[in-house]
Amino acid sequence: MVAKRIIPCLDVHEGKTVKGVNFVNLQEVGNPVELGRYYSQQGADELVYLDISATNEGRGIFRKLVKEVALTLNIPFTVGGGIKSLEDASAMLESGADKVSLNSSAIGNPAIIDQISKAYGSQFVVVAIDASFVNGKWRVFTNGGKRESQRELFEWAKEAMERGAGEILFTSMDKDGTKSGFEYDTLKKLNQVLGIPLIASGGAGTVEHFTELFKDECADAALAASVFHRKEIMIGNLKQYLRNNGINVRL
Repeated sequence: MVAKRIIPCLDVHEGKTVKGVNFVNLQEVGNPVELGRYYSQQGADELVYLDISATNEGRGIFRKLVKEVALTLNIPFTVGGGIKSLEDASAMLESGADKVSLNSSAIGNPAIIDQISKAYGSQFVVVAIDASFVNGKWRVFTNGGKRESQRELFEWAKEAMERGAGEILFTSMDKDGTKSGFEYDTLKKLNQVLGIPLIASGGAGTVEHFTELFKDECADAALAASVFHRKEIMIGNLKQYLRNNGINVRL
């Protein structure tokens, strides 16, 4: 059985790690280079770095900061935000990223998934989907959760997979930062229709939330931010708790 993964997320705005609730009211929580080093030492399986303002501000991602973070890590490193072309993805690979995360750019130009996966392999491509439950449907949002698209969660996730995405990262905007538990039912349904790994994001608040996520086969990995940044949950303790509850994780 493949081990479940625990993935801290660094949401970066103007070079600083931030966290909010429901994608608003951002507060600074630390230096991304120092946090990256800390999580690598604490036993995180991977690290995700998202430049959450790059797309909305119409600029590319900060290569210098990506390089600095990558130098501190000995675990897989995913970078997203402002990646709009194969050339951007290549630059991230050269800067030390192991994977790229596509969100708004993939909605605007789905062919970018095909292009990058064909050039570097599907294992290099993560498609991140931010969605909110609106009028009875899971609607996909872009630009850091600021713009509602015409896409629906399940059909877009399936298309992304068919175009060559190696993983889907689904963030429930309704659960983001609330610490009320993951969007279990939606994640389980999504996991059942996908043939690639699913990363769950949004709502982590207790170690029990992670246990429920994995025991119900809702996802292959769990991504969280505030509970790790504020040390409300320590990754080593979380993994030991999961192992004690029958969940296969790397210690």
